[in-house]
Amino acid sequence: MAKAAERHPLRLVAVLVLALSLAGCGDREADPDAETGLPDEPTTLHAVLLRPVPGAPRVHVERPDGGVEAVACATCHAVKAPAPDQRGGASLDSFHRGLEMAHGGLTCLSCHDAGDYDRLRLADGRSLRFEDVMQLCSQCHGPQARDHAAGLHGGMSGYWDRTRGPQVRNQCTHCHAPHAPGFPRMQPGFKPIDRFLAPATEGHDE
Repeated sequence: MAKAAERHPLRLVAVLVLALSLAGCGDREADPDAETGLPDEPTTLHAVLLRPVPGAPRVHVERPDGGVEAVACATCHAVKAPAPDQRGGASLDSFHRGLEMAHGGLTCLSCHDAGDYDRLRLADGRSLRFEDVMQLCSQCHGPQARDHAAGLHGGMSGYWDRTRGPQVRNQCTHCHAPHAPGFPRMQPGFKPIDRFLAPATEGHDE
């Protein structure tokens, strides 16, 4: 035995460690209530809320008596034939004149429901409320929708740590104009000088 131990010292050490471990454990069962010294895992995550967006827009029309009336889009569009090729307002002679359209090759009816102008239209033809506009935008802007779902796009208020409270995130049209969603080129400027990093004024202690 001694000669075998001399030939294989690591094997002997492994056998001894295993024997001591088994002897120490015995038949004890793990106590689920035992203190581990680790913080408890959070049991509740608060919701991610979306800031609400307005419903169907209204057009302000002057009445014969000089007053102004907020009129639903369908009020006028119900008596006008849909124009599938209309892009923007450059060629219009009544409402929406001068409306800028810079959204790829989209036409008005790419997103608006020709059967009900108080609603939007998905690519498969289904009608959609204006309040659900993110579903419409996500059809084409998949990477942005993915990043928004992960909290990386769209801004946020509330809590980073959702065990403490809910997050509130913007929807697409809070930051992007739907007809011309691209942001203009901007020249970055210097960040504000933090007052704690600025030299202290003589005779003034903070």
